[in-house]
Amino acid sequence: MKLAAVQYTPPWGMPDKARTDLCHLVRIAALEGAKIIVCPEMAVSGYVFHTTYEIRPFCEPADGQTYQHLSLIAQEFGCWIVCGIAEIGLEGHLYNSALVIGSSGKLVACYRKILLYELDEKWASLGQQRMLIQTEFGSLAPAICMDLNDNNFIYWMWETQPDILAFCTNWLNEDSPIHEYWKMRTPYWSGWFIGANRTGTERGIEFRGESAIISPSKDTVIQAGIRGDAVLLWDTTDG
Repeated sequence: MKLAAVQYTPPWGMPDKARTDLCHLVRIAALEGAKIIVCPEMAVSGYVFHTTYEIRPFCEPADGQTYQHLSLIAQEFGCWIVCGIAEIGLEGHLYNSALVIGSSGKLVACYRKILLYELDEKWASLGQQRMLIQTEFGSLAPAICMDLNDNNFIYWMWETQPDILAFCTNWLNEDSPIHEYWKMRTPYWSGWFIGANRTGTERGIEFRGESAIISPSKDTVIQAGIRGDAVLLWDTTDG
């Protein structure tokens, strides 16, 4: 089975352009045979917003345009896609969410980030439910960035032992490699870690890049650089 992490930096507040660019990268992964494809957190809106009023025009329902574009790729290639969005719920509340699109193109789930970062707290409501999703390629758990700092999430991972962690993130650049920290936070879990990050500087905030796929034995089998878009591919039969 091939896994893919898409490293992509969206232009702030330009979701139409971002969807076009992101779908191009996702399609590259699908054409290469990837069956689980993970995209960054808030992958089409940008990340740094200071108020609910400011971000609301860039929020979309779970079954909105990002889902509709990615659904076509999932259906065409029979792959699962996990992608971060800024979501507006039916009740009008806003969430930092991750779409989980099945290989039939169906919207299987929309996971809402539970542990919010200080920038999320300016506009996002708290998610309430962790998810373990059964796919034809094994069990999958979606997570978003700060969730990895949540000890309750780490305990849940140890209890449920998902085969794949689909980790959408906008991990900040703090001048140190991030993979060892990611590994350290999951000591009692052995599965495939697909970490999709963004790069660049947005409104004064710098992001780390270094998207990676990490094996169940905690080896970083492939990683991206600190700068630039990338599609990382790994065949799990290679170990």
